Amino acid sequence: MIERIHLAVVLEVERQGSLTAAAEVLCLTQSALSHSMRKLEQQLGTDIWRREHRSLHLTPAGQQVLALARRVLPQLEQAEAQLGRIARGERGTLRIGMECHPCYQWLLKIVEPYLAAWPEVDVDVKQKFQFGGIGALFGYEIDVLVTPDPLYKPGLAFEPVFDYEQVLVVHRGHRLAGASQVQPQDLAPEVLITYPVAPERLDVFTRFLTPAGVAPRRHKTIETTDILLQMVASGRGVTALPRWLLQDVAPQLDLVPLRLGPHGVDKQIFLGLREADADLAYLRGFVELARSPGA
Repeated sequence: MIERIHLAVVLEVERQGSLTAAAEVLCLTQSALSHSMRKLEQQLGTDIWRREHRSLHLTPAGQQVLALARRVLPQLEQAEAQLGRIARGERGTLRIGMECHPCYQWLLKIVEPYLAAWPEVDVDVKQKFQFGGIGALFGYEIDVLVTPDPLYKPGLAFEPVFDYEQVLVVHRGHRLAGASQVQPQDLAPEVLITYPVAPERLDVFTRFLTPAGVAPRRHKTIETTDILLQMVASGRGVTALPRWLLQDVAPQLDLVPLRLGPHGVDKQIFLGLREADADLAYLRGFVELARSPGA
């Protein structure tokens, strides 16, 4: 039977490069470690490692055990941490990963009532996962992923929380400001400002410009929403953002939202969760708040 110690040994030997170093990290004697692995090899009827000179290399069976260790050990650690928090009357931290740059403003509206409703839960927002959040969910680095582009994988569930329209944003003195809608060719002479995301992951390209074979005169990226809006307001370019984001700032900055094409570009925001965690009360509480009309 494969036990947790076997997984830990294989993982640490791979990390450290030797049985001696792995034994030190795991606080075991090298003889105890070697005996444990020999016993596993006898039970499996195959070798885990092969020796080449002084180096250890995993066999195909060892590679399978390593893959299992990388998948199972983080889940065990997460479960133990949760059980420990429950035993101490705590819940710990809800870690939220963001794959939606402008959604940070939306999230602020959710966090305040959530913290009030769940006083035993802290919230941590991780924005480094832009368009890399699936791996962070599988790796137990985050608990919830906010994304407009769900990537359905076994073991993950995506909950739609609200709909929105992607619009072109121009300043009031712009040549297009009076139009009821814009066509792809209208952006050909423009400087298009977006978040620092590859064009193939931006709706203004994938659902509007690229199908029409049109590219803007220049594509410029800015990471911060406030600075991006100020650039558009000063006439340095145009951008594409969710219509809801402009409700408060558009009058202040003299910005005008324009429909992209005759039918617009409709989107949804999803919350991605691990299926195994989907029924946890404090996670469900966050999903329900995110779906509430005032969110």
